[in-house]
Amino acid sequence: MLKILIPTLMLIPTAWLTSPKWLWPTTLSHSLIIALASLTWLENLSETGWSSLNLYMATDPLSTPLLVLTCWLLPLMILASQNHTALEPISRQRMYITLLTSLQIFLILAFGATEIIMFYIMFEATLIPTLVIITRWGNQTERLNAGTYFLFYTLAGSLPLLVALLLLQNNTGTLSLLTLQYSTPLQLGSYADKLWWAGCLLAFLVKMPLYGVHLWLPKAHVEAPIAGSMVLAAVLLKLGGYGMMRMMTMLEPLTKELSYPFIIFALWGVIMTGSICLRQTDLKSLIAYSSVSHMGLVAGGILIQTPWGFTGALILMIAHGLTSSALFCLANTNYERTHSRTMVLARGLQMALPLMTTWWFIASLANLALPPLPNLMGELMIITSLFNWSYWTLALTGAGTLITAGYSLYMFLMTQRGPLPAHILALDPTHSREHLLIALHLLPLILLILKPGLLWGWTS
Repeated sequence: MLKILIPTLMLIPTAWLTSPKWLWPTTLSHSLIIALASLTWLENLSETGWSSLNLYMATDPLSTPLLVLTCWLLPLMILASQNHTALEPISRQRMYITLLTSLQIFLILAFGATEIIMFYIMFEATLIPTLVIITRWGNQTERLNAGTYFLFYTLAGSLPLLVALLLLQNNTGTLSLLTLQYSTPLQLGSYADKLWWAGCLLAFLVKMPLYGVHLWLPKAHVEAPIAGSMVLAAVLLKLGGYGMMRMMTMLEPLTKELSYPFIIFALWGVIMTGSICLRQTDLKSLIAYSSVSHMGLVAGGILIQTPWGFTGALILMIAHGLTSSALFCLANTNYERTHSRTMVLARGLQMALPLMTTWWFIASLANLALPPLPNLMGELMIITSLFNWSYWTLALTGAGTLITAGYSLYMFLMTQRGPLPAHILALDPTHSREHLLIALHLLPLILLILKPGLLWGWTS
């Protein structure tokens, strides 16, 4: 664990002490080396349970893919932010990189934690850098409002979780993930136990977000700068799913009855947010709402607690992290050229930037779950396990996949096809930096087709 954590910590002094000319290349290469080193966690996933153990942290088949995704994302965020922060004072650029690095440190500590209280503290700590990034580097004046929504939704959800965890500590005497699975099952039955169950899951459902408590997400995504959108979509939403999977093992046997309304909300949210996507004019808003619908499937897969549901949820979380992050990067390249997120104003870009259109095409197809991609593996496993649980879910998930295909193609056709508008006279050409950025998102996604066993989690 430390061979990743210590270099990440050292990235902060590096960002402050490097000469201005070398600031971006140095931090980028440093973080890329960390990302490549983190791939060593993926060896022997299928044979071992907990590995890389030390006193406070460990990796297991559930957290490893998420940890690697976290490390993989930092160089990509640095790569994506280079252009739009270039005009700022150098101290602010250093601060920006420091915030991104601190976010990665908190996320590694959250996913690697063996103690639930440590996970909780790091879960909360990720709020601070994200909030600063949204409210300081956002584009519009709405960003303060978005920051408030983001902060208070998450805090309101996670305070009951703290109380629930302290109660659990009182009853079992431990909060270590290594020993909790072997402790005697709790005898849950009273009304207070049902409240405790809700307290345990509410924080994660708000973070995922579940439809109904999702209002902070489109605001935060739309107002955040590109790195903020990328880390929100790719990793911070996954904290919710990861926390739910960890807590689920202790909530027996209450979940069987109490999870009904949440599964229904999640699946209804898939359809509703998909329908909202069909009516969006704002590009980033469309991608943000599509995240809510994908996370609805993940919530459904986790709540029914079958091995297939868990596996599908983990695969979909990783695949969605890479896909939606790539889409936000593509939206940002459009924004840097046209200075508008409205889809109608910048259409027909295939005429001007043909190679970018290829990336748009692959990312859109990944978003609608094209057959060999991990997105489809995850969705199919979740849909199958939901269908096994109740036949009626097929109507909801089926409609959801149709709508997803609809808005993904709508997004692609709207931005790329058709005649180039008359008001677009001079566009910057695409840079190799941008092509590298999208390639580093989509290549891992395509390579995961060859070895999906890395993402199977506990069931492998």
